[in-house]
Amino acid sequence: MNMKERVLVADIPNHIGETITIAGWVSVRRDHGKLVFLDIRDRSGSVQAIVLPSSGEAYEAVKDIRNENVVRIGGLVKERPGGAEKAGSVLGGVEIEVLSIGKLSGEEAALPFDLSSPVLDLNIDTLLDHRTLALRHPKQRAIFKIYATVLAAYGDHMREAGFLEIKTPKLVASATEGGANVFTVDYFGRKAYLAQSPQFYKQAGISVFERVFEVGPVFRAEPHFTTRHVNEYIGLDAELAFIESFTEVMDELEAAMNHIFSTVEQKCQAELALHETAVPTLVPFPRLRLSEALIILKEKYGKEVEGSDIDAEGERMIGEYAKETFGSDFIFLTHYPTDLRPFYTMPNADDPSVTESFDLLYRGLEIASGGQRIHDFHQLVESIRKRGMNADDFASYLDVFRYGCPPHGGWGLGSERIIQKLLGLGTIKEALLYPRDVKRLSP
Repeated sequence: MNMKERVLVADIPNHIGETITIAGWVSVRRDHGKLVFLDIRDRSGSVQAIVLPSSGEAYEAVKDIRNENVVRIGGLVKERPGGAEKAGSVLGGVEIEVLSIGKLSGEEAALPFDLSSPVLDLNIDTLLDHRTLALRHPKQRAIFKIYATVLAAYGDHMREAGFLEIKTPKLVASATEGGANVFTVDYFGRKAYLAQSPQFYKQAGISVFERVFEVGPVFRAEPHFTTRHVNEYIGLDAELAFIESFTEVMDELEAAMNHIFSTVEQKCQAELALHETAVPTLVPFPRLRLSEALIILKEKYGKEVEGSDIDAEGERMIGEYAKETFGSDFIFLTHYPTDLRPFYTMPNADDPSVTESFDLLYRGLEIASGGQRIHDFHQLVESIRKRGMNADDFASYLDVFRYGCPPHGGWGLGSERIIQKLLGLGTIKEALLYPRDVKRLSP
């Protein structure tokens, strides 16, 4: 087949009455008496093809065609009067009368599960063990069409807002957060780490470009066994300079989120419908001090928390509170205690025990963390020492501030958590093409 002559499914309605060539996968085979119906999908959609006994060689060839075989079909495009759209985006107004069909590949092994079912009811291990095959299911494919839209919308918005896209190293000489939860690798006989965050390089970036953003992998070595944690994810990061307050950082993040969801609503209606969901109603994001949130948890929900932080259950309850009180699926929690934030976080001028920082919750799940950073060299060195760390270990990072750095702040946003909450997925692992957790390193 000359691929230049191949017609994509989405273009078939433009070829009614013509003989064309298509290629793709057999989603469903249905035999009705002597008639054989095939739903054929490619990257653009699905269409029904019908094989008649009178087609001769094609009718003989179709006897060996099964679900998920890759095929090439030559056929006549016909109108189907009154044809409606079918589930899975099958074109209902046209069909192809098959004149020739050839199997390009398939049938090396029996399918481990039925992909033609409207719902792929598999446990998470089976879903991930057969990941590439499972991704062929319409609902699974829809996840990543929405995800791609989220990534594109984020980048478009950030560029429009004057941010320069950068790509930072993922092999680094020191742990960004100064902690132990990093992956260590051998780097030509010396120790290196997989980056926990692009934080240091973002801050270096704003000292040159004022506004920078990155879409890239983040590695965390925490041994979590939860539905919201993985050990490698794609972070949506940003940093902006010459701010007066960390509220400006929240303003920028809120604008980015609004653009993301507006774009998803505009471009992904079919995919959202498959998951029976909709984008959140975009109202102003409420902002609440963490200390006030802890009081609300105690007085409204009878929940006591240990220490001065909020746990996953508390986040879920505060998410419910935001929805009931403000009609918002989002809420910023602000002013986290200094000892709960990284050393580079700016302390509050009036109360140094808390920081100019925030978390953004979406439907009760933290999806972003950020705030204002310390930009003064001497204050930063002192903050490092107060944490019991050696400032000499951060020499190249500190040089950014030694030579002058404006007031700035930024965020780290977990892209997969957006998808998890938007689609109501049971675990964040479903929002990653090939997730990496404590137990899984393949496929």
